[in-house]
Amino acid sequence: MPELTPEEWTAILLSIRVALVATLIATPLAIGIAWLLARSDFWGKSLLDAVIHLPLVLPPVVTGYLLLLTFGRRGLVGAWLADNLGIVFSFRWTGAALACGVMAFPLLVRPIRLSIEAVDRKLEQAASTLGAAPWRVFTTVTLPLALPGIVAGMVLAFAKAIGEFGATITFVSNIPGETQTISAAIYSLIQTPSGDTAALRLIVISVIISVVALIASEILSRRATQRLHGI
Repeated sequence: MPELTPEEWTAILLSIRVALVATLIATPLAIGIAWLLARSDFWGKSLLDAVIHLPLVLPPVVTGYLLLLTFGRRGLVGAWLADNLGIVFSFRWTGAALACGVMAFPLLVRPIRLSIEAVDRKLEQAASTLGAAPWRVFTTVTLPLALPGIVAGMVLAFAKAIGEFGATITFVSNIPGETQTISAAIYSLIQTPSGDTAALRLIVISVIISVVALIASEILSRRATQRLHGI
């Protein structure tokens, strides 16, 4: 394969940075939401679950447009953030991370919720009986036992974020060096005469990254399970 150009390296590294930031920031919120769905019964639980999984069924362009209306420079939340905190998401790489995080969030929440639901509640009750506070039960019992699902969810979210396109390009456009991820770069190249070779290189790179992420997810989940069972 011919050597990658500086522009292609920029798109690859930006995609990895965006995916990492999106995953790391979304994970604590996903753990909290997953625990809430797994351990609590409240009015509107089904509605919350539906809203969380909405990005999976909505066209990505719709999700991106809703993000633009909400977090754009003149959006409902974006205008306040820009005027009061100086935080701007639209047409920035941070906006790409936000879009990727939203699109990957359902894939992050689902395995974590299933892992928490699989935790034996008797172990949590035993810890509570011994005097552990609820937060301590969660951090020392629930969270470690749910670790395989957390790892799997994080890697799936990362892989999803790497390949995200529709919501990202709608929300933050396709600016080289700022918001042009691998997917956006491929889109631009296939619209350009003689861009097929460069597009193919990026396609191969994106496939490699996704495959490595999925293999890593399996290996890390297996090791986490083995550690929990003392194998």
